[in-house]
Amino acid sequence: MSTAPLASGPSGPDALRPLLDTVLDALAQGATARGGPLPAGGPAEVAQRLRTALGDPLPRSGSPDALHTLVRALAEGAADPADPLCAAHLHCPPLAVATAADLAASALNPSLDSWDQAPAASELEAALAQALARLVYDPPDTEATPEGQDTPDALVTTGGTESNQLALLLAREKHHGIQLVCGANAHHSLHRAAWLLGLPEPVVLPAPAGTLDVAALDSALTDLPGPLLVAATAGTTDAGLIDPLPDIARLCAAHGARLHIDAAYGGGLLFSDRHHGKLDGLAHAHTVTLDLHKLGWQPVAAGLLAVRDPTDLAPLAHRAEYLNADDDTEAGHPDLLGRSLRTTRRPDVLKIAVTLKTLGRDGIGRLVDQVCAHAEELADLIAAHPGFELHDHPTISTVLFRPHGATDDTVAAVRRTLLDQGRAVLGRATLDGRRWLKATLLNPHTRPGDLATLLKLVEGHTPR
Repeated sequence: MSTAPLASGPSGPDALRPLLDTVLDALAQGATARGGPLPAGGPAEVAQRLRTALGDPLPRSGSPDALHTLVRALAEGAADPADPLCAAHLHCPPLAVATAADLAASALNPSLDSWDQAPAASELEAALAQALARLVYDPPDTEATPEGQDTPDALVTTGGTESNQLALLLAREKHHGIQLVCGANAHHSLHRAAWLLGLPEPVVLPAPAGTLDVAALDSALTDLPGPLLVAATAGTTDAGLIDPLPDIARLCAAHGARLHIDAAYGGGLLFSDRHHGKLDGLAHAHTVTLDLHKLGWQPVAAGLLAVRDPTDLAPLAHRAEYLNADDDTEAGHPDLLGRSLRTTRRPDVLKIAVTLKTLGRDGIGRLVDQVCAHAEELADLIAAHPGFELHDHPTISTVLFRPHGATDDTVAAVRRTLLDQGRAVLGRATLDGRRWLKATLLNPHTRPGDLATLLKLVEGHTPR
């Protein structure tokens, strides 16, 4: 009898059950040992504890306790996005139902590079990708896709970086070269994508208020030779701001420029009846980046690139005899290689589909509304506090603030002190020439008392 049982097959569930108990016990013990949102001690101490637990990473003889030991060590040394004081990044606490679905995906282990490795998963991906693309391009308050126009589509990606790179690649191939125009507030992945694809250095326009300057864009589109790709942002990483999308869309249409909107953060607002209007203009983009491991509460990774015209995906077509032979395709076996630049791909679509079927659009929308409301509550607390300065009221769920009278060095030092003590996880951002503490609220279970505690911690560690 093998001592290494498999996760799938008829005996897979029975092999997994005791291991799941081990994992859950180790997670609980690790969280108790951590005792907060982050392990205390700073990088050196955390590294030492982990290496002690790991020991020899390549032992000649294995240990039956390895699963418990390493999961516990990882949990003890983790940043816990479900802790309300862990609020630095676009790092969401995943939903339990999505995490359970992800376990099923790992156990079944389909690979979405050929139909014979993923018969059902490939169909699930096709159905959900088109449904999410329709959410982007046929929102309830706009006209549906015109008759005769191909149905919008979407590709499943590893996140915003891959989606942005694909958007630039599709634009380059469609127009035989492209000049990227973006704001100073654009995500760094766009610059890296331009470099990787051999495109000219992006034309970077000012974003004096944190959003792309429309007058500067009009001037650039008038003066620059085409073809041009404008990249707008719906949810900046630093402050969660949204570019003036309707104005940008009108300018792109008037000047014949292609439009890509990076809505990796803000795209989740599409699920909210209260906030979806902030994304007016999104449906005019040729491509849109979405990222449901942000405002979608999915385990990493859960990205998408929505495409208004699916014929733009043609350049991704690729042939490999052992994966998509012509006679197989002609016989009706779906060709999956044109769905990604990757070959082996895990079925990240399953957890998304399970989440949407379980909660519905309204359920996800309520979670979006909750975190946006928490951000407003935190902003109100800061505005009323004499010891703090609020940058502005939030557009989505990000709040920037700083202690009154503090220097930039003090702001950075307070943040690092809280990190090293394991007390709170806050981000940092530089806007208006000053450094700010950043709270990105993605935990729907956060309570008003948690927000007050966060401010007390910052106040208590700020030198007077």
